[in-house]
Amino acid sequence: MELTTEIHKRLEIKNCSLADVDTVLSLYDAAMRLQTEKNTVVWPRFERSFIEKEIHEERQWKLMIGNDVACNWAITFEDKEIWEERDNDDAIYIHRIATNPGFRGNRFIDIIVQWARTYALSKGKKFVRLDTLGNNTRLIEHYTSAGFNFLGIFKLSNTQNLPEHYHREPNCCLFEMEPNN
Repeated sequence: MELTTEIHKRLEIKNCSLADVDTVLSLYDAAMRLQTEKNTVVWPRFERSFIEKEIHEERQWKLMIGNDVACNWAITFEDKEIWEERDNDDAIYIHRIATNPGFRGNRFIDIIVQWARTYALSKGKKFVRLDTLGNNTRLIEHYTSAGFNFLGIFKLSNTQNLPEHYHREPNCCLFEMEPNN
């Protein structure tokens, strides 16, 4: 479904609730299928309890269009295993952006970036950051076109507390932006 001006007026971003767990898991399944088709690093299956914990901590977000979850993502306020010495309690970290297949192609990244900038400033953070695994040139282009600075590809050294896909692919692309620029 293409975003028209009318649909754009109905966009709403809000925290996920426990009633959204099945939807989030379904969006992750769709993302995993797309990752497999595109021959990129595939996310592992995330446990329901993991998603529920993020929801309880108000770290799972959704972009609604009417009654449909068009996209969702998670955030964290620290990411030491990935960002190492750069993680100084001064950023929000975006993880696992998953788009409803019926809404793909609408550049929700631009809406997420706009939201993330405002959210980061409201929390007193200096950066909005995200990462992706491997040398995924399409995602590098996608994120930089949305305003992120590509910091390069870094080899992760401490993946033991990260989800399993970080164990399989140690090369990690890092991106950041300053919310007030």
